[in-house]
Amino acid sequence: MSVKRLFMIGLLAQMTCGTWAQEELLKYGDFESWVTRTITESRIIGGKTKTLMEVGPTKKYNGNVYKNQGGSPWGTSNIYAHVSGISKTNTSVYRDKHNNGSCVKLKTHIEGVKVLGVVNIHVIAAGSLFLGEMVEPITSASNPMRYLNPGMPMTRKPKALKIDYKVQLSDSANVRMTGLSRKKVMSYKDYPDIQLMLQKRWEDEDGNIHALRVGTMVHRFFHSTKGWQEGKSFEIHYGDITGERFYKSWMGLVTGNESFYATNSNGKQVKIIEEGWADADETPTHIILKFDSSCSGAYIGSPGNTLWLDNIKLVY
Repeated sequence: MSVKRLFMIGLLAQMTCGTWAQEELLKYGDFESWVTRTITESRIIGGKTKTLMEVGPTKKYNGNVYKNQGGSPWGTSNIYAHVSGISKTNTSVYRDKHNNGSCVKLKTHIEGVKVLGVVNIHVIAAGSLFLGEMVEPITSASNPMRYLNPGMPMTRKPKALKIDYKVQLSDSANVRMTGLSRKKVMSYKDYPDIQLMLQKRWEDEDGNIHALRVGTMVHRFFHSTKGWQEGKSFEIHYGDITGERFYKSWMGLVTGNESFYATNSNGKQVKIIEEGWADADETPTHIILKFDSSCSGAYIGSPGNTLWLDNIKLVY
């Protein structure tokens, strides 16, 4: 067999194995630069000055109500709330170290507040990082999902998500703590997760936002890792996946109280109504990419669950 023929066979094998795949690092997805926010909480709850970190350019941000800086596509669950005249913050997303640089750490914890040094209120707060923005200030503890505006325009169809990650699961029980009711131990376990969804969206004449699910990758981390897992890929599946062997109920359409929100053409936050599954060859209009230290929903989680992330890329 000639050398030229051997070379062509080797080249074809390389292409078949996908070594020619293109990788796109999402903007600020290496977490080497951060925005620093400084907020002083109300005196009635102690008047402490808190530092919140946001993913974006290296700068200090003045003002309590945050807007994404430097074209950053990332929102976090580090938030400023102003409820009944009281200013309060929450921090569950942190800058941390990875190799010789920085990464992001998401951690589920119990957030406490003491009013006039007497009344103690405690809630579960999970760490969340997502493409999109947080709509601040938070003005109510009810229905926190309506303050998240996850998702960005996207018409391309990536094959996979590629990340560096590390997981530390907590030994604590999965509990529900809303601050308004007694602590409740849940009957199921809590895990960090990733949700990646490609949607085809449209808005009706009443301002409602509808969507069909084009692509799906939802992954839960059921085990702690032994150190960092570098450059791991998670395949994105297109079309209706409910008949696939890998399908789990938590990969399905997002409806009801768990629905995502988006800003409509009138500037109002409305639910994204996922109506069904699109054909596999459909072109999406938006991507949702969300990482959480707890998958159980608002005010539910295992304190101590931690997910570290770095070098977030889409593979084409």
